[in-house]
Amino acid sequence: MLLTSYLLAGLAILLAWPIPVALSRAHWTARSPFAAMVVWQAIALAGGLSMIGAMLFWGLDPLGNTLLGALEGGARLVLGDPDVTSPGTIHVFALSTAALLGFHLVLTLIRATWRITRQRARHRHILSLLSEESAANPGTLVLDHEIPIAYCLPSFTGSVTVLSRGLVQRLNEDELRAVLAHEKAHLEQRHDLLLLAFASWNDALPWLPTAKHSLAAVQELVEMLADDAALRVVTAPVLLRALLTVATGALGEPSERGPAALPAAGTGGAPTEELSSHRLRRLLTPKPPLSATVRSLILAAALLLLALPTTMLVAPGLFN
Repeated sequence: MLLTSYLLAGLAILLAWPIPVALSRAHWTARSPFAAMVVWQAIALAGGLSMIGAMLFWGLDPLGNTLLGALEGGARLVLGDPDVTSPGTIHVFALSTAALLGFHLVLTLIRATWRITRQRARHRHILSLLSEESAANPGTLVLDHEIPIAYCLPSFTGSVTVLSRGLVQRLNEDELRAVLAHEKAHLEQRHDLLLLAFASWNDALPWLPTAKHSLAAVQELVEMLADDAALRVVTAPVLLRALLTVATGALGEPSERGPAALPAAGTGGAPTEELSSHRLRRLLTPKPPLSATVRSLILAAALLLLALPTTMLVAPGLFN
């Protein structure tokens, strides 16, 4: 299984640095944020499988030529079969590293989920004291605050959109529809789960270039996806005016925003806290989306990228 281990290690290196760096600099992602999101997910999953698989197969190599054979050999070794060759120190180290890395990734995700869940519960309690439900927009809470604020608070039991009274007073009817559509897209498409997964990946492996680039890219892509949902309801100039109005509140000092402005528990804060140059450019000078053929090719490439390490793990004998 050494050849499979080497191939997985090479794939892990490619997915850890050159591929994510190149994708983070690509311009086509703004024309098809959904396809770009799928590619980033494939890179993260394939990269994790490749890193763990490379060390796992290196460690299991003395026990058999295939994964099932190695697992069978390991079971026989544990049962005291004298015919099974015991792995050396370096192989035991590789197996331990693979197990620790997998455990570290899962534990980081669990810890992040627990922390965010508690933050959102506290946040919802504060909102219950400082806000009231909008009569015109069900599922929307209006915060008694002058600073323009808009964000959403995801939950499996009752997600809400939060608007400040100052924002509602500044926006006209179309602009308010744009903000609500933007936040509704965050909630319906569960962008919070995507952000949680990539934030956990970055917390677990902050030194890895792909973790840093993927988190920054996904944070921007979810905003683009929400922008696209809002553009189905209003025109680009209307959306841009609404986003810029909210941005005036996002740019204020924390002390000016009040204790209830706690977007960290939502999907990333007000919809314009990440109003990057890419988002502004695609709203000011929109370009046509990628053709269906190109999108299909990109999605197929992402699927193949994820299938490659998976196939190596399931059927390593094919590569030996």
